Amino acid sequence: MKLTSISAFQDNYIWVLSDTEGKCVIVDPGEAAPVLRAIAQHQWQPVAILLTHHHADHVGGVRQLKENYPEIAIYGPAEISIPGLTKVVQEGDCLRLLNHDFSVIATPGHTLGHISYFSYPWLFCGDTLFSAGCGRLFEGTPDQMYQSFQRINQLPSETLICCAHEYTESNVAFALSLLPEDEYINRFYREVKALRAEKQPTLPSTLAKERQVNVFLRTEDPDLQRKAKKDILFQQPNKIFAWLRAKKDAF
Repeated sequence: MKLTSISAFQDNYIWVLSDTEGKCVIVDPGEAAPVLRAIAQHQWQPVAILLTHHHADHVGGVRQLKENYPEIAIYGPAEISIPGLTKVVQEGDCLRLLNHDFSVIATPGHTLGHISYFSYPWLFCGDTLFSAGCGRLFEGTPDQMYQSFQRINQLPSETLICCAHEYTESNVAFALSLLPEDEYINRFYREVKALRAEKQPTLPSTLAKERQVNVFLRTEDPDLQRKAKKDILFQQPNKIFAWLRAKKDAF
């Protein structure tokens, strides 16, 4: 299968997986117009839409796509404000699309019902794990998001992280503010700056890379724990995670 990213709004990515016959699956279409243009350009045949959560910048294009393709199947979590779901899916479900399995993983935190979809090697994780960062906690708790990160971290190192926003540069800047001497983060920051200077995407990332540069996946790192020690008494990884999320909110 081929992975294509479609830019939307200011910094969203809508992801499309297509097979050799032109059939495709669309992930989190926040608006329809750029998707319809891409469908026409590539002569795709949409068969399914996968939704990670209910926010408008992820579901806003669903109605128009459904109008244009009445037979399209729409999958998503049991959350309010998601239009026209064909089937509500949850942790442990597996969808068979384009002759590939898509496993559903519960990843609450950003929203209470947020889910991700894994079809090796692609992980479509919406607004949960960003490259070098973590989604905001609009509905869930730090502990919920921490557990979501642990689920994602169980996937193979070569997993491609297909998140929904181009936030990488600001996320790496935050990581550098905490660990300014870190070799991996400094190197990645230079790579990201060069890509963004050319208006190139930084995504998808890999889970192997995120384990190096994403501080939210490094909560057991001694350097990070020393940074947190002046602010928090308990050094458990979930407490470090909550501390990081609060620091990022104020960054």
